[in-house]
Amino acid sequence: MNTLKRHKKRAVRTRSKISVTGQRPRLTVFRSNKQIYAQLIDDTKGKTLVAFSSKNLDVKTVKGKTKQEISILVGEGVAKMARTKKISKIVFDKGPYKYHGRVKSVAEGARKGGLIF
Repeated sequence: MNTLKRHKKRAVRTRSKISVTGQRPRLTVFRSNKQIYAQLIDDTKGKTLVAFSSKNLDVKTVKGKTKQEISILVGEGVAKMARTKKISKIVFDKGPYKYHGRVKSVAEGARKGGLIF
């Protein structure tokens, strides 16, 4: 089985265990080699409520930081945007990734920013 198929299979398996309602949107994370993306998705409507990534950060705040420190800032940024939309409770979706490193840092940043999951 090739890598992409295994990647998709792990993502589907993770999402099947998550119960999402309109009151608790899903915080999903995507990481590439250079960037990290986080978005809140309401599965009942099929809409993205909030999206934030490392591309949204100011160059001055990113300079000299590690990818993990940037991931914390992304988590805090998505939490700040969620609070403006009056969203406080979410469900975390790690997708096909292990819950460590940059994915864990996004979750910690979101908790630090005030999101409850």
